Amino acid sequence: MDDEFAKLIRRVNPPRVVIDNDACEHATVIQVDSANKHGILLEVVQVLTDINLTITKAYISSDGGWFMDVFNVIDHDGNKIRDGEIIDYIQKTIETDACFLPSLRGSLGMMPSKEHTSIELTGTDRPGLLSEVCAVLSDLHCHVVNAEIWTHNARAAAVVNIIDEATGCAIEDLKRLLTIKELLCNVLKGNNDLKAAKMTLPAPGVMHTERRLHQMMFADRDYERVESPGLEGAVDMRSRPHVTILDCIEKDYTVVTVRSRDRPKLLFDTICTLTDMQYVVFHGTVDTEGKEAYQEYYIRHVDGLPVSSEAERQRVKQCLEAAIERRASEGMELELCTEDRVGLLSDITRIFRENSLSIQRAKISRKGGKARDTFYVTDVSGNPVDPKDIDSICQQIGQSILWVKQNSSLPPKPPEEATGFLFGNFFKARTFQNLGLIRS
Repeated sequence: MDDEFAKLIRRVNPPRVVIDNDACEHATVIQVDSANKHGILLEVVQVLTDINLTITKAYISSDGGWFMDVFNVIDHDGNKIRDGEIIDYIQKTIETDACFLPSLRGSLGMMPSKEHTSIELTGTDRPGLLSEVCAVLSDLHCHVVNAEIWTHNARAAAVVNIIDEATGCAIEDLKRLLTIKELLCNVLKGNNDLKAAKMTLPAPGVMHTERRLHQMMFADRDYERVESPGLEGAVDMRSRPHVTILDCIEKDYTVVTVRSRDRPKLLFDTICTLTDMQYVVFHGTVDTEGKEAYQEYYIRHVDGLPVSSEAERQRVKQCLEAAIERRASEGMELELCTEDRVGLLSDITRIFRENSLSIQRAKISRKGGKARDTFYVTDVSGNPVDPKDIDSICQQIGQSILWVKQNSSLPPKPPEEATGFLFGNFFKARTFQNLGLIRS
């Protein structure tokens, strides 16, 4: 009955989106008003980040039965949103309450599963793991059409979409899928894996890959930091996020403050984690300054209670830190673009392995007969790669095929300690009429 009543409220008061290119000098201002429901903040942020928009500032308010957010956004070139197609997509997607439609850009973020077979992999991370996985799939005559791979804290997770090499269609034969699962689990398990390796087939329907990767790594408890021999250089303390959890006794909230290196999709990662941990963000503010990002949230658990114990406080802190670090662009960013062919990914990752490169993160995409892949690589100890070695690999593969896109291995200076709540006087100004529109 409660769910049906909530649906009625949303039908009577559908979401309303106002997009303003005049209110702020440097960004497009997007205001969203809607009847409130759990997860709506994540849905809105997901719509914006799936089309590669960067959120530079945000005010969040969802007290009571109403949700009101204001976002300052720019495109990947740092400009306001002028493209009418993108503006129409944002309004249509949010206002029709269908935030989980396939992305406008057709990225891996959301994909139906009828054209391919999706598999989910988790296991112990080690140098050469992706190469071994690709080799097994190639031997089994499976062609990888899309994939996203994350590693963090000696754990690895991947969502891989495959088709049969011969037919170009999804693989549905149960016996063959069981063979694929058995062989991949053997690879993922390694020799000294204390945790079980897993390969699963996700439930039918539309899947948001990045949210699923967060869920998989969270379920694998990658937030529990472990010391792993050979990976000492993988995490630089200067680039670690700073998360503080404090009580706001007066208003019965828990205040979460996050200070970290700024990057695309940072807001999505933190909101995704809080939502999946069953916390509700009632108020919040987000601001970026130079290369640093500042986020502050007033939260409660879905049962209406704030964080109540030191153990829960530490778990929230660890999980937010892990969520930010999973997508951190460690190492050198390499981009590959060439004609797709059977066995291409297996060959490329084998060359990386033979040249002692470790893939920290990867995004694999196949479209229109073209392969466009992005790899973040370090050496086997997690340290920056010698540029001479990269030059040699690029020459071996072809400099018009593989090139260095960005070297992100140098961390920024550590953020200063917070001196007070970023959202300090919020409760003295409970409405956006008092706050006014965000201005840079």
